[in-house]
Amino acid sequence: MSFQCIAVDDVVPQAWRNGGGQTRELLAWPNAADWTLRISLADVEADGPFSPFPGVQRWFAVVQGAGVRLQFADATRVIGLADEPLCFDGALAPGCAMLQGPTRDLNLMLRGPAGHMRRVRGSLCCDLSASVLVAVYALSKRAEVQFCDEAALVLAPGTLAWRQLDTPGRVRAEGLDALWLEAAV
Repeated sequence: MSFQCIAVDDVVPQAWRNGGGQTRELLAWPNAADWTLRISLADVEADGPFSPFPGVQRWFAVVQGAGVRLQFADATRVIGLADEPLCFDGALAPGCAMLQGPTRDLNLMLRGPAGHMRRVRGSLCCDLSASVLVAVYALSKRAEVQFCDEAALVLAPGTLAWRQLDTPGRVRAEGLDALWLEAAV
């Protein structure tokens, strides 16, 4: 299987029930009705609480805008454009306040599989086992992703490339402004 790509502009946004923003679902694995992994891009347009997702590990990264202040029951976290993604229990549903206007945020939600998200600033290489799903999201600049000795795939800004590995191998991502997402599915 080769990398599959989806451009954010090709996904129709869905309004939130609370009116505070909209979401573009970029990937729901293995399917939208019964996902174990979900990657989405949210446009936050108003302050308000996150939706609760019990049993879900949630990763959150600001990709446009000044950032947000997340209010958990026991702590406050400020997440900005340059910060590493935050991982938290989806059941916690923190309150969210925009710092200086609307933001765009990338979310990785996992039911069951272990995973993580991190920023790519330069080059990142990982040796991964089969059945790992890996994705790279190019933010404001182009990025590249490559599996083993295959040709590198160049991603335009606002593009997600993903692939479930069918064999173990090395995955390399390069970019000055990208996110790496990974989960054992």
